[in-house]
Amino acid sequence: MADDDSLTLRTYEAARTRVLDSIAEVGRITLLVIDTFRHSLRGLRAFRLVVDQMHMIGVQSLMLVFIVSLFTGAVSAVQAAYQFSTVVPLKYIGSVILRSVIIELGPVLTALIVGGRVGAAIAAELGTMRVTEQVDALESMAINPVRYLVVPRVVGAIVMLPLLTILANTIAVFGGYVVAVTSVGVSTHTYVTGLKQFFFMKDLWSGLIKAVFFGGIIGWMGCYYGFRTEGGAEGVGVATTRAVVSSCVLVLVSDYVLANVLFRFIFAE
Repeated sequence: MADDDSLTLRTYEAARTRVLDSIAEVGRITLLVIDTFRHSLRGLRAFRLVVDQMHMIGVQSLMLVFIVSLFTGAVSAVQAAYQFSTVVPLKYIGSVILRSVIIELGPVLTALIVGGRVGAAIAAELGTMRVTEQVDALESMAINPVRYLVVPRVVGAIVMLPLLTILANTIAVFGGYVVAVTSVGVSTHTYVTGLKQFFFMKDLWSGLIKAVFFGGIIGWMGCYYGFRTEGGAEGVGVATTRAVVSSCVLVLVSDYVLANVLFRFIFAE
């Protein structure tokens, strides 16, 4: 009986510790977000750093986004033709692809792809700077690390994610068009007519608003776990993994929250 009580107590203490650590981590992330906004104006003065991050986040992700978006549109056309052939006329296949891409698939898949690539890169870079005491050196020179390191990366991610999403939407719709015309048997006129018939600007804006939030999540998660790195090279690997996992999970969670807010309140009929 005493052993059972001791095991129960240890389990309770472990669960309590995990809960408290999670709450503390949320608080630290919140403080990092607040510090980013507080130093954003001064951080944007070093515009060259922001441009460098925009190039790293956006331009260097173009090929990956292109390939994934092309096949996303292609598989959307195949699935739409298979699932709706006996329910919905194939003349609406363009509408199905367009709305599914610009509302959901475009912003979410782009964020997951960029989050995996960029979140890992940011966490690894800042983690290496932390374990090699370069961040401490910046502080000793009275250079605020948040202003110098975090602001350019977060701003670069927030700016480039909507642009990459627009590109992903365009390529996915084109990929769906190629498959619809060559494999499904839908004419170009029918596909384009379907695109025009059910295109609403609120759908496009909802996807771009999501992309802005996703960009912030990717930037902040990479910077936070990079700054929290400890333990040498092994710690850098752990921080990189945590940054990618946290980015992907938060993108999916925030997608659900934003979908409810956007379509139940802001863009509600």
